[in-house]
Amino acid sequence: MKRISSTLSGVAGEYFVAAELSRRGFVASLTLRNTRGIDVLASNADATKSVGIQVKTAQVALKKDQRYGGAHWMLNVKAETDRGSHLFYVFVVLPEQGEPSYHVVPSADVAQSVYDSHRLWEKTPGRKGPHSLTNPMRIFTDPKGKYKDRWDLLGLLEEKS
Repeated sequence: MKRISSTLSGVAGEYFVAAELSRRGFVASLTLRNTRGIDVLASNADATKSVGIQVKTAQVALKKDQRYGGAHWMLNVKAETDRGSHLFYVFVVLPEQGEPSYHVVPSADVAQSVYDSHRLWEKTPGRKGPHSLTNPMRIFTDPKGKYKDRWDLLGLLEEKS
């Protein structure tokens, strides 16, 4: 399978997330393209709990990118401050073959992770000397799979009484 454009892979990721949520019994709706920060709105079946989801998609080859220990997703510096209790990221991996995989992460965890990793990057000299402190890009990784298929973190499951 050849790589598709980042725009198409992003759209595919959003549809895959909405489909996976629907498959799990939740209500999922894609937002309009100009909805800032939220790609999918999801709720439980009776609409008593809802969350906003930002979807980020990475196309990966079968051979992992060793620099980041596997799939990685690029984010803007704004990710350091997005910490809403009802805001989540779903990081999608589109492999060359097979089904996509999902990493469901609370926004506060993403914010802390990208903040910490960027500060470490700033202190690590590059080939041409110190890194630029004004670089607005951030990288999120989940090398140990801590968030893989953690749909429960969305808090949409019905509680048994």
